[in-house]
Amino acid sequence: MSTLARSSAALRNWAAPADETTELSRLEARLPALLSVIAGMVDLTGFFTLGHIFTAHVTGNLVVAAAAAVHGGPFNPAQILAIPVFMVAVATVWLIAQASNRRGPSLARLLLLVQFLLLAAVLIFSIVTRPSADPQGLAAGIAVMIAVAAMACQYALLRLAIPGAISTAVMTGNLTNTVLSLMDLLSKHRALLPVDAGRLRRSWHLLLGFLLGCVVSASAVSVLGDWTWSLPVALSALAIAIR
Repeated sequence: MSTLARSSAALRNWAAPADETTELSRLEARLPALLSVIAGMVDLTGFFTLGHIFTAHVTGNLVVAAAAAVHGGPFNPAQILAIPVFMVAVATVWLIAQASNRRGPSLARLLLLVQFLLLAAVLIFSIVTRPSADPQGLAAGIAVMIAVAAMACQYALLRLAIPGAISTAVMTGNLTNTVLSLMDLLSKHRALLPVDAGRLRRSWHLLLGFLLGCVVSASAVSVLGDWTWSLPVALSALAIAIR
C-alpha cells in the first residue's frame, strides 16, 4: 500500500509541472495581446489627461523633459520622478512575487490582480480629484505615479511569470523584430533570424493591439474625460479571467 501511495504521489508531482507548462503556454498565447491594448490605453490616457507624461514608455519622459529644459518650455517634475517610481514599483513587484512563493500562471494571476488594483486606484482617484483640470498639479502627479506603477507591474509580470512572452509596451523592439522577420521571409537568401512564424504573428498582434488601445483612448478622452481610465480597468479585470 505504501509503495502504491508513493507511486501516486510521484505521478501527481510529475503531472503538475506538465499542467503548469500547458497553462503557461496558453497564457503566453492569449494574454500579451490584451495587455498591449491596456498599455496603449494607459499611455495615451495619461499623456492626454495628465500633463503629456508617458506612463508606459517611461523613458520617453526623459526626452520630453530634456527638450523642455533646452528650449525653455514648461517643465513638469513628474516627468523625471516617473523614472525612480517605475524602478521602485518593479522592485516592489519582485518582493511581492518572492513573498508569494508562486510561479508561472499562479504568479501571473496574482500580479494581474495587483495591476488591476493599481489601475482601479487611478480611476477612483481621477474621478474624485479631476486631475485633468490641472495637468501640472499635484493630483495629476499622483495619478501619473500610480499609473506608472501599474505599468511597472505589467512589465515585471511578463518577465517574472511569462518570460517567453513578447513585450507588450515597448513597441520599438516589436516593430524592429517584425520588419526583420518580414525581410527574411521575403528574401531569397538565407534567413538572418531564426524562422519563427508564430513570433512574427504575435508581434503584429501586439503592435495592432497597442495602436488599437491608443486610438480607442484618444477617442474616449474627448467624451469621457477622466472616466476614460475605466476602459483599461475593465480590460485588466478581463485579463485576470483569462485561462
